[in-house]
Amino acid sequence: MVEGLRALGWHVDVCSLDGDFPWPSAEALARAKSALASIPDGLTVLVDGLAGGAMPSVMAAEAVRLRLVSLLHHPLADETGLSASDAAAFETSERRALAAVRRVVVTSRATAQRVTALFGVVASLVDVVEPGVDRGPLTAGSRSGTPELLCVATISPRKGYDTLIRALGKISDRDWHLTIVGSLHLHPPSVERLRTSLRAAGLERRVTLAGEADAPTISAYYQRSDLFVLATEYEGYGMVVAEALAHGLPVVSTAAGAIPELVGPDAGVIVPVGDADALAVAIRRMLDDNGLRRRMAEGAARVRDRLQSWEAASKTMADVLTRVAIDE
Repeated sequence: MVEGLRALGWHVDVCSLDGDFPWPSAEALARAKSALASIPDGLTVLVDGLAGGAMPSVMAAEAVRLRLVSLLHHPLADETGLSASDAAAFETSERRALAAVRRVVVTSRATAQRVTALFGVVASLVDVVEPGVDRGPLTAGSRSGTPELLCVATISPRKGYDTLIRALGKISDRDWHLTIVGSLHLHPPSVERLRTSLRAAGLERRVTLAGEADAPTISAYYQRSDLFVLATEYEGYGMVVAEALAHGLPVVSTAAGAIPELVGPDAGVIVPVGDADALAVAIRRMLDDNGLRRRMAEGAARVRDRLQSWEAASKTMADVLTRVAIDE
């Protein structure tokens, strides 16, 4: 997005904040405050929701002289695994922060509806800017006797790995292999829980934990897989699903974020969040019916041609920021 805006003639400075946002230390919060204070009066500032939602007092103070816009991927309070008290604190904090901004940018219509319902933000002040995606080479499939399943997702509570492993355990009589691409170090408790689940289900040898990978490597995984699977519990958008479709790879996933809209009826199967039985049935259908999987791959290739480019996404963002810049 930054490169796209610059290509359109915008001057864009990126200010990276250190600290574990949205759980900043006092020192990290002070540095964030100093960074915003260094920006000249009257400029338009797009603040990532992970930071902005965690520092409402700073946002309110700087809103007097800066044109603040929040880029909200999903409400902080909706993150999986929060205690009730932490979720309530995040909701209060983010409501205060959003009251200080001129517009809110979200990545899907589902998130826009959630923001207006949860925070009471006027719908006309919420703009949907879906991410762009780079179209990759069409998948050639595994071309082996064992269907290759792929999941690209951070190993964390929100990504639904418990549901995925339960589902795969129900179809252990079928032939398949799963590769999981995602950091093994970002959330160690989730990684250990995943390993424990795999051992309990007897699936350790059928699931490869590949760890993090760069973009070319991930693209290669997409190209040599037969089916993309994702049991995520919550998404603001569903970027990895868009990337799978950008390679013509059929999808079995959950009804989270923009995923149902991305996949549609012809490029995969969508099941309810947390429903391991439905997920197992969907994956089994894809494994058992080569014709269905081929038709879904053809549908994914058609979706691929309709996906928004980063150039188009950048133009949409530029339109939003232009309205903010000229609004008195």
